[in-house]
Amino acid sequence: MRTSIVFLAAALAVSSCDLMNLPKEQGAISIHFVEDSGFLTKAGSQIDTNNFILSVTDSKGASLYYGTFGSAPQTIIAAAGTYTVSAKSCEFNAPLFDKPQYGDSQVVVVSSGKTSSVTLECVQINAGVRLKIDPDFLTEYPNGVFFLKSADGKLMYGYSEKRIAYFKPGNVSLVLNENSSDKTVCTRTLAAQEILTLNINVSSSKQDSGAGIHIQVDTTRFWNSETLDLGGEDSGRGQDKSTAFSVAQAKDHVGDTDVWVYGYIVGGDLTSSKCSFEPPFSSRTNIVLATKSTCTDKESCISVQLSSGKIRDALNLVDHEDNLGKKVFLKGDIVPSYYGIVGVQSISEYSF
Repeated sequence: MRTSIVFLAAALAVSSCDLMNLPKEQGAISIHFVEDSGFLTKAGSQIDTNNFILSVTDSKGASLYYGTFGSAPQTIIAAAGTYTVSAKSCEFNAPLFDKPQYGDSQVVVVSSGKTSSVTLECVQINAGVRLKIDPDFLTEYPNGVFFLKSADGKLMYGYSEKRIAYFKPGNVSLVLNENSSDKTVCTRTLAAQEILTLNINVSSSKQDSGAGIHIQVDTTRFWNSETLDLGGEDSGRGQDKSTAFSVAQAKDHVGDTDVWVYGYIVGGDLTSSKCSFEPPFSSRTNIVLATKSTCTDKESCISVQLSSGKIRDALNLVDHEDNLGKKVFLKGDIVPSYYGIVGVQSISEYSF
């Protein structure tokens, strides 16, 4: 099942009251960070969308914001007009091994005196190729070397190579170099999200360079509908740090015990009605976690009880104000309410 992550992008902080006083020719782009920002790739690697590169540009290409999504303020004041909002997991300008890139780009129209929002779906935006080379190939072509080539560059693909080679969407050619002579064996047009595996076999005889090479597409490696996998089933999740529950996932797993949860420390000094997000702090007994380090909304957080001992000594914000904004992993029990919101108690382990 195809899954998505939603971003609503921004740049310059402005309160709702300030928005009412904007000049007539200005509006705003709002940011509402989806709780479940962490997701799993098909390979099971977890990606933190706070580290995505966020860009907001106007119709002439002028930048309103460029930086990490986690550091982006919640709203941006913008003159009425058209803007492009995009997010990407990394820069990708040339072919590279093991470098999937995720993100999306959308256009938003800002109207005077109004707030506009943008929804970006997070999918893989580059494509990959993997070769499976028949062991007999080296015998038939002892001086042959394979390259995968696109308009942006090329990668040598050794006979023992197992990694996926990533390219921008478009034409990618398989080139055989033998005795300093290049021959294009085949060219495929790759789409975003596509992971293509080519099985390369060789006949027992060949008339000239490149003859006798047979290419078969392994359709089981076409991941266009499975680029991102949140796992549908959470069996085994939370048992270690690599499968830790995000803040949003923790809210869906109330009652789970002795599980790992992760998030950013964004505040403390909890009461039943409020939370402090700025120093100085006065309570050593609790902190709150969010999926974004700039979160200032209690309802978007989960609470954490710090029982007396080494863990409280290490995590409390009274003695360790520098912990504010840090990402932390905690192992404990998820409870339905601690100071009015879902919480984590009985912490047995932690790790930054």
